[in-house]
Amino acid sequence: MLELKGISKYYNPGTINEMCLFKGFDLTIEKGEFLSVVGSNGSGKTSMLNIICGSIPAESGQILMGGRDITKEKEFKRNAKIGRVYQNPAMGTCPSMTILENMSLADNKGKLYGLGRGTNKARIDFYREQLSWLGLGLEDKLDVKVGALSGGQRQAMALLMSTMTPIEFLILDEHTAALDPKTADLIMELTDRIVREKKLTTIMVTHNLRYAVEYGDRLIMMHEGTVILDKKGEEKQAVSVEEVLTLFNEISIECGN
Repeated sequence: MLELKGISKYYNPGTINEMCLFKGFDLTIEKGEFLSVVGSNGSGKTSMLNIICGSIPAESGQILMGGRDITKEKEFKRNAKIGRVYQNPAMGTCPSMTILENMSLADNKGKLYGLGRGTNKARIDFYREQLSWLGLGLEDKLDVKVGALSGGQRQAMALLMSTMTPIEFLILDEHTAALDPKTADLIMELTDRIVREKKLTTIMVTHNLRYAVEYGDRLIMMHEGTVILDKKGEEKQAVSVEEVLTLFNEISIECGN
């Protein structure tokens, strides 16, 4: 379970540009839940992810992970239990290194390297097995530099690498936004498969309303730092893209967009 309790977040505090994004924000995500998050720009979606991951601090409130208070915990320590995939495929992989080297990096997340070799030949068969699971033929390209791959291949690798070590939470930050529609569909299918098979508690921020409706077992819409729509279970299954789009458009009109 992941809990945000009384979170407050200000940008540019003490200046004429001061903005309060969150004020007493609460959100509870149950263990194993796949949460889709939608909302307009500036609604607080990515800021919420950054606060959870420790990329930015909150002015007040608590963040509880499995009942443990991680509010003051450093980002690198939180990363031991959190996998994150970004919008830009380049942020989840190292383009100048080979597929094998990237897989080795992910495999050794949180471990001490010392003066040993960066890649373990004994794990090559395991890496091939993991890559073949993607269905993209990458298992036969271990010596190819990741920078030579397509955006979809790199994002598939980023998704796989973020979940190679035992994690409890998967954070997806618009991870299909930079891909063409066909590739985005493939990445979403892989995402759903990984989340279900590894039973990961997942938060997916997306601007694609169809993905938000079709995937996951809970859907929330955010606006100006608050949750204005929260559907789960049977209610979530009954939600249509048209319903979410209508609410989205109503908010946009109210805001003068």
